[in-house]
This record gives sequence, structure tokens and C-alpha cells, in this order.
Amino acid sequence: MLSKSFVSLFTFVIAVTAAPSWRGSCGNGRTARNPKCCVWYDVLEDIQQNLFEGGQCDQEAHESLRLTFHDAIAFSPNLTRHGQFGGGGADGSIMAFAQIETATIANTGVDEIVELQRPFALKHNVSFGDFIQFAGAVGLSNCVGAPRLQFLAGRSNISQPAPDGLIPEPKDSVDSILTRMADAGFNAAETVDLLISHTVAGQEHIDTTVVGTPLDSTPSTFDAQFFVETLLNGTAFPGTGPHFGEAESPLAGELRLQSDFVLARDPRTACEWQSFVTNRDLMALKFQIVMAKLAVVGQNPFKLTDCSEVIPNPPAAPRTSASRTSPQARLSRISNTRAPSRRSRASALTLARPRPLPASLFPRNSRVVRAATVIRSLC
Repeated sequence: MLSKSFVSLFTFVIAVTAAPSWRGSCGNGRTARNPKCCVWYDVLEDIQQNLFEGGQCDQEAHESLRLTFHDAIAFSPNLTRHGQFGGGGADGSIMAFAQIETATIANTGVDEIVELQRPFALKHNVSFGDFIQFAGAVGLSNCVGAPRLQFLAGRSNISQPAPDGLIPEPKDSVDSILTRMADAGFNAAETVDLLISHTVAGQEHIDTTVVGTPLDSTPSTFDAQFFVETLLNGTAFPGTGPHFGEAESPLAGELRLQSDFVLARDPRTACEWQSFVTNRDLMALKFQIVMAKLAVVGQNPFKLTDCSEVIPNPPAAPRTSASRTSPQARLSRISNTRAPSRRSRASALTLARPRPLPASLFPRNSRVVRAATVIRSLC
């Protein structure tokens, strides 16, 4: 059953996106409900060709989606209550004050995508806060099976540097992560919903010997593999690990973040995590909603203009993708990656008083079952 907060936020998103107004030409056969949206068609054409390599779900797309979080989550009502500046949320400060914000440990590597994006924002005379959210939504639209994200325009280009220490890191404990996220306005389930972004993600700076290592086996497809694979028992590190913030991965060529490992197994977040293993449609819907919330952190959404129609429709997942196949088939597909080590079979994580997920999730005699032990649930 969906929570009241989930339903109310969903209602808000629908209400904002459904408000029609002016409909006119933006040139070149393009139309919009609001003339303020016309410029975004030009931005779209430019970044698809020159940032995303003709519309690819590539490293730049992954990093653009990551940047939406790093800009917006630096927001702390708790600091404000104590008389300090708590950050402006999704205000583009990470681009406006890149030399300050990208120098922090939590933003390691973000400087690269910031510097790639900045010229486009300046060229088209749009605010940094708007551009960051737009580029993230467009980048995701290039990924097979992804949902189409909302985009609201009109953020001010006036900001100040966000305080350090507001962005969760892979090394952080679950307590630390959930406390920080709650301060920014996100509950435990919504924290997991934001991590759906890791289904199309890779790492650059946890282990620099294997730059670009994905966080799941299908980094260009928006599917449930990330949630399946993070529940499997780790067997090895892809590079020279262990590194700070890294946990053993179950598959060769894949890196697992320590924060993903612990959140997948904590009683406060495990149920939400496991709910996506067999329900990609729910995963897509919840990601749409939580990203709409993230994009307006620190902003007044009623003062923004809905330009969602400019965001392209993502390519649909093919029938053979993980999103349309059974859990058995998904696990069978990754079961032939490599045989598990004796150590992996002996080092299973046991949750307190768990009950197992349905046996139908696991193909009989599968190597994955032997390598992963059995995924267990507290739900």
C-alpha cells in the first residue's frame, strides 16, 4: 500500500504537469504550452548532439543524473534553525561555485561533468539550477526502459556556496545517511527510491584503477538488476580494493558501494529495496516521483514553469530485457558469470529473524543461489 505522503506527492506532480496554458510555435515545427519553454528545445538539440554523443546513455548521462542529486541535496533546515546558512537546494550553486563545492570529498569527480555542462548553460542563457536538472532528465531519457522525468524551469541564477558535509558518502553508516536525508526532507523509503539512479551508474573515483566500472551488470538499461545484484553475496573486488566506501561485488567487472550494501540489508530500508526486484513499473513510478521532489528542494515549485514536454520519451525496454522477463530468467542470465569461491559460500550475511523471499526467485541449481546464499527478507 502506498503511503499518504507518496500519494499526496504523486497528486502534486500530476497537478503541476496537467496545468495547460498557452500553446504556440517555438519554430522548426516545435510547440510548447508556455513560451518560456521554447529555449529548452534548443538546449535539448545541443546537448543531445554535443554532450550525450547523439543521445547515448553514456558516462556523461550517468554523471549528469548524479549531478542533480549533488546540487539539490546540499540543503539543511537544521542548519537554518541554528542560525547558519543551510544551502539553497536545487539552485545550481555547485556550478556557480564549482571551485568551492567540487573541492569537497563528497563531490570528488563532480567537477568534470560541471565543467562539461557549464558552457551549454552560458551559451543558452539559462540558469545553472535549471540546466543541471534539465541535463539530468535528458540524460536519463537516453537510457532504455527509463521513465520520463518532470522538468520545471525558472530557478534563479543567484545562489551562494552550499555548506560542506551535507552530501552522503559511500562510507557512511545507515544511521548517518538516513539522518542526513531526513534533514533534507526525505524518509527512508525515499532514500532508497533516489538510489534507483544507480541502475544507470558507474564509478570513477572509488577505485581509480578501474575507472568507469558500473554498479550493476546493465548500466545502460533502466532495470532491476541493481537491486537484484546488491542482494547477492560479494566475492571479490573489481580492481585493487578494498577501497574506502567499497564492498565486495558478486560479479566480475562490477563495483559495489558500501552504502548500497548496508542499505540493502538494513531493516529500515530492506523492504523498499526488495520491492523493486520483481516490480520494475513500481520502481519507475517511484523514481519519477522522488526525482520531482528532489528537483525542487529549496525551491517554490509554484513559481516554476512546467516544461516537461521538452524531455524526450525514453526508448522502451525490449521484450528480452530484465524489466519484461521473470526473476528466474534475470538471475539465470547473470548466473554464468563465474563460479563462486568457497569463501563466498561460507560468508553469507544473516539478517535478524528473517523470512526468505519466494523460492521461485531462484533458478534451481543456479550458481547464483550457491554464490549468494539466499536473499532473505525482513518484510
